[in-house]
Amino acid sequence: MTESGGPARWRRRSRRRSRARVRRVLLVGLVVVSVLLATAGWVGFRGWQARAHLLNAAGLAQDLSNQVVGGDVARAQRTLAALQEQAAAARTATGDPGWWLGQQAPYAGDDLAAVRQIAVAVDDLARLAFPTLLRVDLASLVPKEGRLDLGRLRAVSAEVSAADRSVRQAGERLRAVSTDDLVGQVREAVAGLRTELDRLGELTAAADQGARLLPALLGADGPRSYLLVSQNPAELRATGGMFGAHAVLRAEGGRIRMSGQNSASSLGSFTPPLPVGAELRRLWKDLPGTYPADVNLSPDFPTAAALYREMVRRRTGTTVDGVLAVDPLVLSYLLGVIGPVTVPGRPSLAGSTVVRTLLSDTYRTLDTREQDAYFAQAASAVFDAFFTKAANPRALLTVFNRSITERRILFWSVHPAEQRALGDSRLAGKLREKDAVPAVGVFLNDGSGAKLGYYLRFSATVTVGDCQPDGRRELRLRVTVHSTAPQSGLAESVTGLALSGDPYTARTLVSVYTPTGGAVLGGRLDGRDAPMGSGTAGSRQVTVAKVEVKPGRTRTLDVTLLTGKTSAGTAELVLTPTVTPWTTQVVSAPSCDQ
Repeated sequence: MTESGGPARWRRRSRRRSRARVRRVLLVGLVVVSVLLATAGWVGFRGWQARAHLLNAAGLAQDLSNQVVGGDVARAQRTLAALQEQAAAARTATGDPGWWLGQQAPYAGDDLAAVRQIAVAVDDLARLAFPTLLRVDLASLVPKEGRLDLGRLRAVSAEVSAADRSVRQAGERLRAVSTDDLVGQVREAVAGLRTELDRLGELTAAADQGARLLPALLGADGPRSYLLVSQNPAELRATGGMFGAHAVLRAEGGRIRMSGQNSASSLGSFTPPLPVGAELRRLWKDLPGTYPADVNLSPDFPTAAALYREMVRRRTGTTVDGVLAVDPLVLSYLLGVIGPVTVPGRPSLAGSTVVRTLLSDTYRTLDTREQDAYFAQAASAVFDAFFTKAANPRALLTVFNRSITERRILFWSVHPAEQRALGDSRLAGKLREKDAVPAVGVFLNDGSGAKLGYYLRFSATVTVGDCQPDGRRELRLRVTVHSTAPQSGLAESVTGLALSGDPYTARTLVSVYTPTGGAVLGGRLDGRDAPMGSGTAGSRQVTVAKVEVKPGRTRTLDVTLLTGKTSAGTAELVLTPTVTPWTTQVVSAPSCDQ
């Protein structure tokens, strides 16, 4: 009986153990599912909270950036308190263990990780960058009554650097986040915040650079002198316009004064020409070393500034420590802050009319020599007013930031350490030695000695094309040139040398610079093959096309380029600043490694 009952009992026990194991597995499964459902529900709830806080924080951060730039400190303090509350709440909502578990999940995990990164960036901005910016006395960065307080400037330098570092880090964190799959409202808020941070970052970078460089530049360690050069975009040159006039700025102990106004034409020409590099000579022969008006046929401002400094030294005996170049639009921006300025014996200059006065009206009433003198007097009068008049320091910093961003203020120092500190910034006026993203340069030179640049309108579009087997990428560049010039009534000093029997036809030499390591594949003007010059500038290839355009007409130049090796699906345009800003577009494409 025992023997016969043994197997049956064993089978019953085995079935009971199997059922127990199934129950345990089901129980564990139910627990796991319950935890997952609870986590999903919790993450969904926290995500809803984070979304609301992020939308509020992004809007407040944009408002605060505007208030900091505009100098509205009282409102900025209130906005900062609200921003810090919302940013901290967003960071808390995305920082608990449930959210971390959600980030490990497929599909939704990347989105949750992106929202977390955004929350951290906004909170860091609220806690670190903005409080420092509100503490910094930006008035110490601009002169007062002809003098800059170098002691105060050095005192705020560390805080300005800290603020700039925080803004840049927050911007880099936001740019690193993919927003493609985010909720529409959050994606739009982040895009707006990125744009505002870029604008704020340009201001803090300029302030940081100024705080570090200005003491030495303004004579803290001994007297300094500089050439203040007026670029005239009515006669286009690659860096912005012909060097028409200059004055001498002298600085010592933070005090600035101006003297020695003169015109570029007074320097005459140089035979034999000043030495220029082989690459520059292949493109422009000896023109940059022969004529002061042609030193900036190349877009490399350090080269142009060094040539012009040497020309002034040889003709006048004046040796300076650097060259500062501005154009009439910089003067208009400054006059918008400091108010109208009187030029002796001339009508007052106002922000809304100074560009037309200098680049159009002057040519109807003054001869060539008087024009050059007037340009020098105008620039000197505006900068003298800037040095001596009281004005909103944040508004002035905004003006300088805008001017530098548009490449309308350029500076070169003869002192190597200072020039290294400028690096590849826009203030230095040079193309980067190595592109972060493929950069296409489009630079303009007048080809007839005319002053018709005032009437020209330019646009540029870069379309990112196919990825090549060798790791390069094709770019298609389209440049249009339109003339708004009248068909009669302009002075001879404006129309320059007659072309094809029509002195109102503008001739522009358009130089296209490839990205670093790139190549030019071909070019067409109005759909037809066009003769184009060629050369190099460091690791960039250069092609030059002559574009002639009659009044009321438009010409279209198409150039096909290759980048160096890159996976980037976007590109950057670097352009000659013109009287009327360019219309630009970059048509991006997916990255080559996608």
